[in-house]
Amino acid sequence: MQDDRIHRLPEVMQRTKLGRSTIYSLVAAKQFPQPIKLGPRAVGWSTNEISNWLQKRADLREAA
Repeated sequence: MQDDRIHRLPEVMQRTKLGRSTIYSLVAAKQFPQPIKLGPRAVGWSTNEISNWLQKRADLREAA
């Protein structure tokens, strides 16, 4: 199993090339991995979940 670390929002934005509001809109629409609550005011996202989401996006592109 690959190393599954937690990414904070700036890293997720850099990796996906999406903005903050777009990420949270997709989360609300259940079209993006749900954040993991790290503390009262902190969330993060799993490396594996972000990688899987990106791969699914690439697979959709290839299927079109």
